[in-house]
Amino acid sequence: MKEKWTKLLPALLMLVFALSRIPGVLPQNFSAAYALAFCGGVYFTGAMAWWLPLGTLFATDVLLNVFYYQEPVFSGYMLVKTLSFAALIGLGRLFSPRTNWWKLLGGGLLGAVLFYFITNTASWLHNPEYAKTLAGWLQALTTGLPNYPSTWEFFRNTLLSGGLFTSLFVGAMKATAESPAEKTAGARDEEPEAEEAPEEAKA
Repeated sequence: MKEKWTKLLPALLMLVFALSRIPGVLPQNFSAAYALAFCGGVYFTGAMAWWLPLGTLFATDVLLNVFYYQEPVFSGYMLVKTLSFAALIGLGRLFSPRTNWWKLLGGGLLGAVLFYFITNTASWLHNPEYAKTLAGWLQALTTGLPNYPSTWEFFRNTLLSGGLFTSLFVGAMKATAESPAEKTAGARDEEPEAEEAPEEAKA
């Protein structure tokens, strides 16, 4: 069962990734993509951790730009977004699948924050309506431009979705992919080593 689940996992996660990007399926900036990129870095092995999430992102970006947004297939923002997701995968590679649930949840939240800062900083640099000053950068990270929803709302949705989907995916992996022995080993890995007893106590 575990071996079958492990083989199906990449395809299932990337299917959720692709479906979550369909406009209107989820609220704006409320996406499974942040958590999936992070979890791909944690659970996928070798080069698959990089090419499968980034390939899915690239393919869905092209389809959305051509058939939904009617925008150029490639853009500077698309490159920034791809680099941001690569950073999330890289963050996930710093964790082990046996890391406890709370630490992986923290990693997923950190990844969502990282994505928000990178993409909004890129927007500040690219959009001429933002003053290229510290105040302009803070505006891009907080209130955004007039007549648009504030970027705080986007940040809230990014953080909530990153935490929610990371907790769900990690919980599913802990419940189905790890054997009881692996769970026990993972718990031991998180425990601090006991201090060596004094010589008198050993006698």
